[in-house]
Amino acid sequence: MQKSAVIETTVQGMGYAFVEAVWASAGLLRVTIDRVDGDAITVDDCERVTRQLQYALEVEGLDYKRLEVSSPGVDRLLRLPDDWVRFAGLEVEVTLRTPFQGRKKYRGVLQGPPGDAAQAEPQTYVIVWDDALLAAAAKPGGKKSGGARSASSKSAKSVAKPAVSADAAGDVHELRFSMAEVREVRLVPVLDFRGRKS
Repeated sequence: MQKSAVIETTVQGMGYAFVEAVWASAGLLRVTIDRVDGDAITVDDCERVTRQLQYALEVEGLDYKRLEVSSPGVDRLLRLPDDWVRFAGLEVEVTLRTPFQGRKKYRGVLQGPPGDAAQAEPQTYVIVWDDALLAAAAKPGGKKSGGARSASSKSAKSVAKPAVSADAAGDVHELRFSMAEVREVRLVPVLDFRGRKS
């Protein structure tokens, strides 16, 4: 069994969602987990999974020096099927496996899956962007999903391969892609350092 498969099986067997496992330098194994009910991961969750993983990794003979279990964080990786619904309307960064139109990275507002998503094979995902959409998505507490839906209705129809298109006015762009065509898709962190308003 592959290393990541051992970790994924263990995490899912405990009722959590496996997000990713990264073997970093100096023997550090970093495992990211999430809750399937959408609640926030707690320190107790991380401690529980850490103990179980230590046992599973020892049984499988997988070598590591330090184990770190954490929540996905503000720049979380989108990997699970529910992620595409849960984070629709938020800004994401898509990194393609191979360059398309001279670049690998695209940033835009993630669109919800189409109504016929169950029939689509492979599943196609969409991001749209223009200056106004990205400004709205980056604004803490702003209404993100409404603007994204209206932009989606203006953008061009899909094509079978990854594609970038623009609406008639040329200001709203759309990228369609399948998971086989991307290296990773991550949320763009939105941080507000202005503090609480009194």
